[in-house]
Amino acid sequence: MRWNIKEPPEDLVSSLKKEFNTSHIIAKVMANRGLKSLESSKDFFSPSFDQLHDPFMMKNMDIAVDRIIKNIQNEIPILVFGDYDVDGTTGASLLYLGLKDLNAKVEFYIPDREKEGYGLSAGGIDYAKSIGADLLITCDCGINAFNPVNYANDLGIGVIITDHHIPDEKLPNAYAVLNPKQKGCAYPFKGLCGCGVAFKLISALSEKCGADSNVGLKHLDLVALATSADMVPILDENRVLVHNGLETLEQAEKPGIYQLLVQTGLVGESLNVGKLVFGLAPKINAAGRMGDANRTVELLTTSDKARAEELASILIRENKRRQLIQEDVVNDAIRMVHAQVDLAQDKVVIIGSKGWHPGVIGIVASRIKDEFSRPAIIISFDEDGIGKGSARSIPQLDLYEALSHASKFLEGFGGHPMAAGMTIREDKFENFKSIFLRNVNKILAEEDLIPRISIDGEMALTDINSRFMRFLEKLGPFGPGNMRPKFASRNLSISGQPRLIGNGEHVRFTVSQNGRNYPAIGFKLSSHYEDLIRGVPIDLAYVVEVNEWQGKSMIQLNVRDIQIPNKPN
Repeated sequence: MRWNIKEPPEDLVSSLKKEFNTSHIIAKVMANRGLKSLESSKDFFSPSFDQLHDPFMMKNMDIAVDRIIKNIQNEIPILVFGDYDVDGTTGASLLYLGLKDLNAKVEFYIPDREKEGYGLSAGGIDYAKSIGADLLITCDCGINAFNPVNYANDLGIGVIITDHHIPDEKLPNAYAVLNPKQKGCAYPFKGLCGCGVAFKLISALSEKCGADSNVGLKHLDLVALATSADMVPILDENRVLVHNGLETLEQAEKPGIYQLLVQTGLVGESLNVGKLVFGLAPKINAAGRMGDANRTVELLTTSDKARAEELASILIRENKRRQLIQEDVVNDAIRMVHAQVDLAQDKVVIIGSKGWHPGVIGIVASRIKDEFSRPAIIISFDEDGIGKGSARSIPQLDLYEALSHASKFLEGFGGHPMAAGMTIREDKFENFKSIFLRNVNKILAEEDLIPRISIDGEMALTDINSRFMRFLEKLGPFGPGNMRPKFASRNLSISGQPRLIGNGEHVRFTVSQNGRNYPAIGFKLSSHYEDLIRGVPIDLAYVVEVNEWQGKSMIQLNVRDIQIPNKPN
């Protein structure tokens, strides 16, 4: 692994060090985040609601709001249609609850992943017709739903699209499209997730309806969940939404949220983005991956405590089943890569198979990408030869753009530069694979496939003190665009005997430098065990965190890489 140590302008570091009367490493971390002075950093360190942008700056917001108010006033039902992942189900839940708060007649619909696939479906449109709705609002989907929108229009159902995925040059013939990434949209922040766009719609409706306050603020727990899980930048107003949403989550006033926290062992804990991503998000995703994601929306919107407990238990069980299925598919995929992929030649892994559960292929793609240090596309084909694919990328490859160059072989695709989904027929798989590989092999160099770790700076263990820990706390919430800072320390000694833990996958040890000792844990770093027991100095790349265990808190180093000075890597 290559360590890329950031080097901000030294005059800026010196200026920050003097103005904040702080250590060199703290000043360096601030400089790496573009903070230039005490005055300009106030918004960053104190996220507040007055930093949120006017929702009516979003293109078509006034058109969408007026149409929804018309339905509210005339008591005509509205159907909320969401995607089946965390972003889609939380966004649908927010729209459902927010519209109900504003006295709308509203129901929700989440498509079946296997039967209906991704995006706005005929089944959802037919359901809207059956309940007497003449307005359908999408969440986290719809930006490429040309045919479904036309079908809805033919049935007399207007469609308001709320989405954040990259749009084509042409947009569906919807009543209104809300997407900060669409051409001509002057909204100043483009990094909202789908639930974030839904929040802006509810914010605008609250204002236009004359509500006493923004009813969307009651549901920031949902926005924080979605923003964290969808890996959008934790910058600008996302930072405000997550900062305040974490507080709402900790209060756990929604019965479904409370039960999720209870049954994942997080109730009463101080929450952060990592705990949402690895603790709550997989359980929420499990409903859509393994069955009916409408259960997720019911869980997040119900006021019935008993029903919430029942639904949360179902999601926990389904997530355990998902984990077992996922491991089988991962192991099968790894075997297939070694058997079929020329890793010396091909800079992307593209594999497909029948029988893989389509609900886990996104996670499998992430695992394969990490295992082989290159982009991965994993496709599950059904008995009719229709393949559902998930792709994950590395920073050097814009996945969405790369897929667009091979789109003639795809039935459909969508997503982001780092993650995408697609539908492909089995008889076009080899042609797609050939074209995609040829293009990506030209784009990526061997250098791009070397794993890298971005480090904020080198420091001594003595730099870790109470002020340093308070600074790290103020620096959060962490996520893309504001990742938890990573540090490097050189020439550390090992104290005591390192131990392998977690079925031999992980390693726990203690490091020492100038009389300062800290426990360290390296997840999936057991391959370095022999280096740790050699009794020679080591260099560490790590994050500093507080480990809470059985009511006790202690500072530990969460190790990202271990190197022996002067030893070839």
